[in-house]
Parts: sequence; structure tokens; C-alpha cells
Amino acid sequence: MESEEQDVEQPFCLSVKGLVKMLRLAVNVASMTFFIIAQAPEPYIVITGFELTIIFFFIALYLCRLDKVMRWLFWPLLDITNSMVATLFMLVVSVLALIPKPSTMTILGGVFGLLTAVCAIADCALVYRKLLLNPSGPYRKRSPDYSKDESQ
Repeated sequence: MESEEQDVEQPFCLSVKGLVKMLRLAVNVASMTFFIIAQAPEPYIVITGFELTIIFFFIALYLCRLDKVMRWLFWPLLDITNSMVATLFMLVVSVLALIPKPSTMTILGGVFGLLTAVCAIADCALVYRKLLLNPSGPYRKRSPDYSKDESQ
């Protein structure tokens, strides 16, 4: 009975990975909203908007299970790369937003941008941990016995 429960896959919205991605989306929306209200420099708004679009598309991809359909792409690598690039961009934008003496809304946008970077690091760590602890598909680790049979 327990093995049947383990085989059932949890919906993306209820998984830890899904919750972290949705939290990342919400924090990024808040950061972009504060930058728009503060009339911050355009690169701040453009970068947060770009990240917002990418996060939205990844959530849509996982909700529609397109990662299972399009197996020719290595989705965990794209997800990790996206999280690392998002972390870098959001850290730069947030620090630049916090350095001068800006308005309160720009400071809030920078703080929420830093929170977005933290969520991106958590998202990256979750995907990386899944790859290490629970590999499946073509990136599965081979057993030592398989390599002995291959050499003979």
C-alpha cells in the first residue's frame, strides 16, 4: 500500500519546488511594482519584468507538464541556470537601487529584489538537491556492476 502512495506524483502547485517558484514570482511582482511606483530607472523595471516573464513561463511549463513531454531538453539544467542568472541580476539591481539616497518605494523595491535573489538561490538549491538525491531519466547514476559488464 505504501509503494502505491510513493508512485503517485505530487502536483506542482503543492510541491516545495512549486511553492518556492510561486513565492519567487510574488516577491518579484512586488519588487517590480515598487520600482514602477517609484519611477525608478528603466533598467530596474526591465530586468525585474524580464525575470517575471521567465518565472511565469517556467511555472506554466511545469503546470502543463511540458517538461515530461519535451524530453529532448534537459530542464533541470535550464532551471538551475535561470536561477543563477536571476540571482546575479537581481543582486546587482537591488544593490544599485539601495546605494543612493532614493525614495522609500525604491528602497522597498530593492529589498524585495534581494528577497527575489534569496528565493532564486533556494530554487536553485532545490533543483540541484533533486538531481543529486533523486536522479531519474537519462541523468541517472550508473551502478558499479553495470560498468564491469560494459568493459567485458
